[in-house]
Amino acid sequence: MKKSFLFVVLSLMFMGCETSEVNNAPEVKAAWSSSDQYASWSNGGYTVYNNIWGFGAGSQSIWANNYSNWGIWANHPNTAGIKSYPNSTKYVGKVLSTINTLSTSFNATTPSGGAWVSAYDLWDSNKANEIMLWLNYTGNSDGSGNVKPISYNYSSTGASVPVYTNQNIGGHTWNVFRGNNGSNNVYSFLRTTKTNSGTIDAKAIYNWIKNKGWFGNVTVGDIQYGFEISSCFGTNGNGANFTCNSYSVTNN
Repeated sequence: MKKSFLFVVLSLMFMGCETSEVNNAPEVKAAWSSSDQYASWSNGGYTVYNNIWGFGAGSQSIWANNYSNWGIWANHPNTAGIKSYPNSTKYVGKVLSTINTLSTSFNATTPSGGAWVSAYDLWDSNKANEIMLWLNYTGNSDGSGNVKPISYNYSSTGASVPVYTNQNIGGHTWNVFRGNNGSNNVYSFLRTTKTNSGTIDAKAIYNWIKNKGWFGNVTVGDIQYGFEISSCFGTNGNGANFTCNSYSVTNN
């Protein structure tokens, strides 16, 4: 009886230690998360999208604490083509000439390796014109590398050819590319030095394009910030994390 009792006591003690060890493991919970292809979540006047839209995509899951702080884990194969553009979106809906200020700020954490762009997509309300602001990316600012902007012209080596270089607009210096993806006009602004944080005068970007005669007095539509991912297989095929630490849009 004593041996049996001792065995039971020791067993319970062991189980208690084992349970305590598991409970001490850190656990992080977001306000929202999903692995659905087109999952979306509205918060604070913004909408966060998982947005896995490309051919041959792998796995991707998204989490968000709010519209400003969100991120994804993704494992997309190293094959051609864009796989996804997870993003946070703010709709403006104002005619350009009536806007006094339109600015946006971002702060992100991005992985090494892969093929991706940390970028804004700025739209007009009818989605005829897309303005991409490349902030950090795995390609090169001259239009070469493993990710390239859409362009009407390409070099003999396959690099996109800019229409303007070293343009100081909206508080940053850009190389500018112009093209069409078959659905809409695309104006790509590649920051000449890469960054994961900053504030951009978006109205200045819209006005610069308008002054070139590329579009008129458009109604500003979606202001999106996110990660355009072509591949992110990661070390040993374990994928990669992209985090938006903060993001906001201010307009009046």
